[in-house]
Amino acid sequence: MIDGLGRYGAALTVTDDLEEHARAVERWGYSAIWVAGGQLATLDPLLRILRATTRIAVVPGIIPLDVHGPNAIVELYAEAERIAPGRLVVGLGGQAGGIAALNGALDELDAAVPRERRLLAALGPRKLDLARERFGGAVTLLVDPAYTGWARERLGDGRTLVVDQMVVLDEDPQSARAAAREPLGFLSQVPGYAAAFSRMGLSDTDISEMSDGLVDAAFAWGGLDRVVSRLREQEAAGADHVVIGPLGGPGELETAERLAPSRR
Repeated sequence: MIDGLGRYGAALTVTDDLEEHARAVERWGYSAIWVAGGQLATLDPLLRILRATTRIAVVPGIIPLDVHGPNAIVELYAEAERIAPGRLVVGLGGQAGGIAALNGALDELDAAVPRERRLLAALGPRKLDLARERFGGAVTLLVDPAYTGWARERLGDGRTLVVDQMVVLDEDPQSARAAAREPLGFLSQVPGYAAAFSRMGLSDTDISEMSDGLVDAAFAWGGLDRVVSRLREQEAAGADHVVIGPLGGPGELETAERLAPSRR
């Protein structure tokens, strides 16, 4: 299990106001701040958040190993432990060469980054098995509560299951689904996500056409009560930690504030 991760995290975009936004998220009662791997051209934003806050966990979701190799991650973790001990959790993924290459990278990390401080981006059974064996837990994205229940069973007890839940706070079905389809246009073509959608019972047509059924399964959209209900369904299905990933609607920070643990 991952100590200190808590129940709810919020995803933040890297901007010039990152420190101010991080302090706000900490103040609103979240237990973790997440930064998407696509924003991590360098790993410095993670240290910026750690320096700007006092208690909250900081998690890259995820560090792509094809961009930042084991040496960079070892240096990051050492600096994080120096300035904010016990608050960085290292989310990993994106390794070309498959499971064998990922295991090789982990061999290099084992002495410097404890297993209990590592999460693996994992959707399929092989990645979930690897997360159980060599990580403190797994991170899933774009999954419904039924899939969360299956992932929980596959991962087993004693490992942290994180669900990154993309959120659109918009009660209009047409505009909410349109906002969701923007990232789906790319993600639905990624083999790992497409395979997960198939496991969720969605057809090839659902996936290729980004049907309403796909959007409704992968995203939490609607008013505040409906979105909070979805977050709780993910918890009930076995998620130990739920990341709120704002998309569209009233804006990232406003969405995070409205869904904050201290406000519900």
